[in-house]
This record gives sequence, C-alpha cells and structure tokens, in this order.
Amino acid sequence: MGRADERRARQQAARRAGRRGGKGGKRGIRRLFTWKKILGAVLGTAVVAIGAFLFLYLSVPVPAANADAQRQSNVYRYSDGTVLARTGAVNREIVGLDQVPRGVQHTFVALENKTFYQDSGVDFKGTARALLSTVTGHGKQGGSTITQQYVKNYYLNQDQTATRKLKELVISLKVDRNKSKGDILAGYMNTSYYGRNAYGIQAAAQAYYGVDASRLTVDQGAYLAALLQAPSQYDWAVATPTGKKLVTQRWADVLKNMVSMHWLSEQDRAAMKFPVPIEPRPQAGLGGQTGYLVDAADRELENRLEAQGASASDAQARVAAGGWTITLNVDRKKEAQLEKAVKAQLTSKLESKERPRDADAQAGAVSVDPGTGRVLALYGGKDYTTHATSNATREDYQPASTFKPVIFATALEKRARTQDGEPIGASTLYDGTSGRPVKGSSIAFAPTNEDHTDYGRITVQKAMDDSVNSVFAQMGVDVGMTDVLKTGGKLGMDMKNQQPYPSQTLGTMGASPFQMAGVYATFDNHGRLVTPAVLKSAKDQGRSIALPDPIGGQVLTRNTADSVTSVLTGVVDQGTGSIVRTKNFQVAGKTGTSDDDVSAWFTGFTPDLVTSVGLFGEAAGAESVEGKKYPQYGHVPLTGTGGLVAQGGRVNGGGYPAQIWGAYMSGADTVHGAAGRFDLDTDQGAAVAPSPTLSPPTSPSTSPSTSPSPTHSVSPPPSPSSSSPAPPTSSTPGDGQSPPSSQEPPGGDTSPPIPPFSPPAQPGGADNDAGRDNGFFSP
Repeated sequence: MGRADERRARQQAARRAGRRGGKGGKRGIRRLFTWKKILGAVLGTAVVAIGAFLFLYLSVPVPAANADAQRQSNVYRYSDGTVLARTGAVNREIVGLDQVPRGVQHTFVALENKTFYQDSGVDFKGTARALLSTVTGHGKQGGSTITQQYVKNYYLNQDQTATRKLKELVISLKVDRNKSKGDILAGYMNTSYYGRNAYGIQAAAQAYYGVDASRLTVDQGAYLAALLQAPSQYDWAVATPTGKKLVTQRWADVLKNMVSMHWLSEQDRAAMKFPVPIEPRPQAGLGGQTGYLVDAADRELENRLEAQGASASDAQARVAAGGWTITLNVDRKKEAQLEKAVKAQLTSKLESKERPRDADAQAGAVSVDPGTGRVLALYGGKDYTTHATSNATREDYQPASTFKPVIFATALEKRARTQDGEPIGASTLYDGTSGRPVKGSSIAFAPTNEDHTDYGRITVQKAMDDSVNSVFAQMGVDVGMTDVLKTGGKLGMDMKNQQPYPSQTLGTMGASPFQMAGVYATFDNHGRLVTPAVLKSAKDQGRSIALPDPIGGQVLTRNTADSVTSVLTGVVDQGTGSIVRTKNFQVAGKTGTSDDDVSAWFTGFTPDLVTSVGLFGEAAGAESVEGKKYPQYGHVPLTGTGGLVAQGGRVNGGGYPAQIWGAYMSGADTVHGAAGRFDLDTDQGAAVAPSPTLSPPTSPSTSPSTSPSPTHSVSPPPSPSSSSPAPPTSSTPGDGQSPPSSQEPPGGDTSPPIPPFSPPAQPGGADNDAGRDNGFFSP
C-alpha cells in the first residue's frame, strides 16, 4: 500500500471515529433531558407550588377589619332629613346594599369586574401580573377583582408589596367563600375613596350630587364608579381638559358595558347625558347654632345609652367613635326663624366696642311641641365656636318669677288654704304689700315687690299678672315649700339638693330654658308630663336605639294644669307680658327677672307651641371649668344692655325675652289649635268668664272645680273690692326679685344673699302696651 493509500485510510478511520463519538454525545444529552424527566420536573414544581399555596392558605387567616375601614363620621340631620352636620376625622357613613339602587350597583360591576357574580373572587392572571410588576420594580399594576379591592381596603392596606398581594389573594378566596356577593359589593362601595374627602358611596353621593345614595341615578352612579381610578384627576370641578376627557370616556364605558350585559337598554343609554357634579361644598362645621344642636343631640343620646346600662365614659366613647346617623326633631324653618328673631330683637342691637356691657349678654331659647314633646328649635348662643356653653341648656341662672306658676299649681293640686283657712284659687285675696313678712314660716322672710310697689289686697290672678313677690312668698309658705319643690321636680326641674326655704318662692334655684319649656309644655298638655326631646331617631351603623316617649303620665290633674294656663293668659292680656298680646290667638306666659338683674325670662305658649327665652349676664369670656358643670361665677348684671337707659337701663322679662318670643312666634309657621283657643277644663282664671255663682272679690274663692266648663272669650279677672287700694299709677308692674328683710340662719339656704334691688319694667312692657296689640302679629 502506498503512502497515499495509507493517508486516505487514516482519514477514513478518523471520520468513522468522529461519527461514533458524535452519536455518543447526543445520546448523553438525550439521557439527561428525557421527556419523562422533564414531565417529572414540571409535576414536581407544581406539587411544591400547590403545597406552598396550601400552606399559605391554611396559615393566613382572615384578619379583623383595619381601624381605618371602620371609621365613620356621625351624621346629624334635621327632622326633614336635611344634613345638619358631620363630625369625625373620616367622612364616611356606611349604608346597606338595600340603600343603593340596583342600577347603581351594576355600574361598579360593569366597569371594575364584569365576572364578579360568577368568579371565585380572584383574578389569577391579574394577580400574577401585579406580582411580577412589583418584584421587577415597575410599580403599581391593576387587574384586581372587586373582592380583592374590598379585601385590600377592609382587611389590609394600600402597601405595594409582594407579601401584601399574596395575602390579598388568599384572603379574597376565603372571603368569597364565606360572604355573599352582596356583602362584598356593599363593603367595596363603602370602603372606597371617591375624592372630596368622601369615603364610601353615601358620602360620595352627598359630595358630588347633594343626595343620599338611595336617590342616585344610573348615570350618576356611572360617574362615581369612574372616579375610583383617579379621584383627584377625575373630579370634574378641578379636572384638566384631559382629565375630563378621560373620565367622560370611562363613564361611557360603564354604560356601554351595562348595555352589553343587558343591565341597561340601548334606548335608556341613548337618553343619558353626562351628569355634571355639583361644585364642592365645605364640610358642615359646628359654627353658629349647629354646634349647640349637635351637642344637645350627643348629650341626649349619651343619657339614653346610660339608661340602657352603659357607664358615662362608655356612653361618651361610643358616641364619639362615629358611625351614628342621628336625626333631630328640630324643624329647619323654625330653627332659622328663632335665630332670626334673636338677631333682630337683641344681637343686632349689641355694640360691645361702644358698650362693653353688651358683650356680657347671652341669649338662650327652646321651642317645644307640647303634644309630642319634640324640640322644634333651639338657640344656644351667637356662635358655638366662640361660646361652647349652650345657653339653652345651662342651669346656672335663676328662673326667677317664671317659677311662680309652679307654686300656684302646687296650691291647686293640694287644695291648699291660706293662713286664714281660705281655699287658694285665682280669685283668692292676698296682701300684696311690699316687704310684708310672711306668716307661718320659722324662717323670717319679707321680700319686696318691684319698685317697692304696694298692691294692698289683690287677687292671685292680679298677683300673677303683675308678678307680685309678696303674694307668692306667702302662698309658698301656705302651700309648703317642700311640696312646691316636689312639684317642680315632677315637672322636670332639677331639685336635687334644693332646700325648702321661703326664698325659693322667688325662683332662686338654677334652671334652663330647656327645663322651663318642659314645665310650661306640661301645663299646656293638660298636666301630662312633657320631657323635651331633641332626638327623633339614632342609628348605630343601621341599628336603631330605642328612645323613650317624650310624653309621660299625668303629673298634674287636668283641672290644675288648665287653671294655671287660664291664669297665665292674664299675664299676657293685662300683665307684664302684654307685649306679646295678639287678637289672632290666645297666649299664656310668664315673665321673670332674677335678683341683681343677671337674668331675664319669658316663657310663653299657645295651644300648639311652647317657647322659653332666657337672657343671661355672663362676664365676657367666662366658661365652664372641667369638673364643674356650670360654675357659679361670672354672673353680671344685664343693666344697660343694648343701650337701654330708661329706668336705669335695667332688663326685665317683658323686654328683650318677650320681644324675641313675639318675633319668633309671628313667623313660627304653626297652627294655634282650634281657632287659636285653649281647650281648658277650669272655671277660674283670666281665660274664662267669671261664674255667676262666684262670690264677690272681697271673699276668697272656693276650691278649684273638678267639673269641666266651656272655654270662654278672654275676660279680665274680677277687680279687687273698693276697699282694696289699687297700685299707684306712677309705678310699673314688674317681675324682678327683691331682697328679704332678714337673712336665713346659718346653715340654711346656701344660695348667695339677695342684695337690695328691684328692677323696673323696661320700655315695651305692660305699661307701654296697654290697650293695644304690638307689632309682632298681623291684626
């Protein structure tokens, strides 16, 4: 074999060896990656993943709701449902799905999660995409179902982490198994943020359309659903042209999807136009009267919770926690009218810069329906944000002569007699001499009348008309002050720790317009107890709290209550309250001025409305001190308020308080009973004509009749006999308090000594209005 042949043989052998070596390499790779091994690896990975997911599913519980998702505002409403205020850090009011129209519910599903009613609560592809985006640092990624978004809002937080997303997935599966789709959808709508500081569908409906969620239309719901992607960008009031274009397109997509899902007809869709939201409104604050109304509602609700077994601290904490929908009995129109009346008759006349004393005047008033007990209007002061103590409910000022009807009611109820053994009634004669010592008391007491006027022997009716202190001081002793205080307590006054001293006949205990409105409402309601009620309803996240009936049992006989009402008509017809006299309907009432001119009152009523007005002298800036309900300091005279100069500038109940009452009642928009007449079961007092069988005025009247008699036209009471001197024409009947001639012994009455003082009536009182109607009521 030649060399060429050998070379050729070697090359062929090498080629053959190379081919053998290549086949062996391929077979090695195939042995390493066979289809069986690949399938086993995939299955193994799946088993590990499933095991890990099962471990995660079993180890991740459904947590309690986070605190932010449960926070709500308290929502306060007037009696007509109009929102009065919202309080709390979070503007949210949770509502049930039944309070959201079905079409509005569908708008959220159509845009966010069309398979919501069929899916298992999660979108695995979307979640995987979101996880990958988070792990790779590409930020937020959508794709979550309504259930997942609800879980994020309600159970978790807004953190964009892989851990949170995995928890969201697991919890969503569990929630979908344990909760109905309706509950999940309601939770989603109630926990979502819509912009304008509105959390939840109810707050959003109010913020963007000024209505409750129950009144939303489908087109409005579509806009709220579209908002959720970017509330600040899509709020029509502040959106850029691009933002408006984007949200309009999303709104259209919602409706398009609803048509495709057969939730909306093409005809209805074609008729819809974009519902432009209202302009943003500032959240209702607590300024003006709002804070006083909210405070009164909170206090009443807290008292109710305490009555149901809660401690005082627990009751306060429960109300403060939020979630309440509180509807007040307050009538929005009457509330505005009462505020207007105070401004017109008092606050507009105050010039504190020119007259520093004007800064000390504080007015309070409460108006009550005597048939239902509902508080229809409440005036707590000029502005809650500058004077948080409510003048409507404070109890640190004396009710003064407005307490005298309580004394008379006790006399009638007890069938009491004078020191001479004569039954006490409207025509019973008493000695009205100023400064006369009372008889039958172990404690010396000799109050003077206003302006030290001597009335001689006068009837009880005349004494009530002109608020004669000496008569009622004696009557209180005749009746027994212990019983008088008991009657006050039965009528709703706070008589705890009050001692039965003769000075109490001058109304030296504390009281509020709220309490006095209840006392007089009980007279007006024929003796059935009226406890003024601010609350109409209170719901804690949909659960109603049972409220007591403001109308209680019979605490006075009808004859007693009606006789008091009858006598009080005389105060208006010919006495210290004549400024509010009108031909249109009957009015009963009583003026009052406390000692040293620090408070003035008028509490009056028609057959259908009772209103108590108080004016208080409080040193500017004096407020309550924590731990003391209403401290007994800061009381100053009202003298000169509003620039008054006549008769020393002293303020009486027949002045500003009666003027406020008259201005309010002239526009209070109420029906004043049948033809404006009281339906009275009595035969005594100024509201009924004297009976032909009654003795002449020189003889005491008989005890109150228990048989009903028809209501007669207004007629003055019998005049005193000719032997009884009439009061001097130069003096003015008043209602101020005067000092006793001697003080009670140490350890007796703890109220401060009554200094020498007798404020006269101010312009606009009885003397200045005699024989004519005032300008409050139309003729």
